[in-house]
Amino acid sequence: MPRREDCAWCGSTRLRVKVRTRDFVQLKPGWFTLEECRACGHVFQNPRLNEEGLDFYYRDFYDGLGEEATTDLFGGTGARKRYVASARAMAVHDRPAKWLDVGTAHAQFPQIARAELPETVFDGLDMGESVEKAAENGHIAEAYRGTLTGLAAELAGQYDAVSMFHYLEHTLEQRKELAAAHTVLKPGGHLMIEVPDPQCAFGKLFGKYWLPWFQPQHLHFATMSNLCAELADTGWTVVHASRTGDQHIPLDGVSALWYFSTRFVPDDDAPWLPKRPSKAVIRARIALLISLVPALAAVHFSERALAPLVRRTPFSNAYRVIARRT
Repeated sequence: MPRREDCAWCGSTRLRVKVRTRDFVQLKPGWFTLEECRACGHVFQNPRLNEEGLDFYYRDFYDGLGEEATTDLFGGTGARKRYVASARAMAVHDRPAKWLDVGTAHAQFPQIARAELPETVFDGLDMGESVEKAAENGHIAEAYRGTLTGLAAELAGQYDAVSMFHYLEHTLEQRKELAAAHTVLKPGGHLMIEVPDPQCAFGKLFGKYWLPWFQPQHLHFATMSNLCAELADTGWTVVHASRTGDQHIPLDGVSALWYFSTRFVPDDDAPWLPKRPSKAVIRARIALLISLVPALAAVHFSERALAPLVRRTPFSNAYRVIARRT
């Protein structure tokens, strides 16, 4: 797509480069630029990938070759505690009869939240085949494969709650996603959003090695103030908004160390590489990875231990907003 000259959120032309980075997870080719609007703080991929490009980078991440690794990453012990906290945060405002989890993937959240809200029926929506597998495994009652904007009319007024956990930053048109959620909810229903905070201090500290920039999949980073203002202007009442709290994911340090180390560790064997690595290169990779284990483990456990403190500071890396459809 051509580069935009104006902000994707407010239309200001006061743009500056925030970071220029690459795919540090699958190591697929390409470099990507995130620009920040100096007027409103919105951060967005500019120029943005087209549909074909996005499909290339999503392929083999949530399904296929990368499915198991992604499930382990988002479904571990830390994710369990975070999802329990999210369910309890919603329960303060509502105990919904029907809940739609948008961008549910393998439906980790509905599986975990069911123990906190046993009376709630959870459905899931996602573009990948994982949502259908989740329904087959009994993790959700109904699976909807597609986009929220495309299915909103079909699902209009059916739900008491809609959740978007680290979903909105992947979407092309964030305002349209909010409008679709408004359509899907019953009057008085609640929308819960958790997204990376572009104003997080770790983002400045680690620069292109900060995990939540997550290029090229993350397209838009709305600030919490921008998102709350948009909700207030479009038929919602914001009942909770916090940049600090248990939505923080303690992976910033260990992921930054790993991303930095990819500059020195040879690439793994992958079908998108121009040629297969030799046996000598593979052996060198294994040796380097083994040498990194102590440092990665030390940072990982330190982050987990410090998480209760960090999540109360500007280093908290995600914010949570709950809004009621008015």
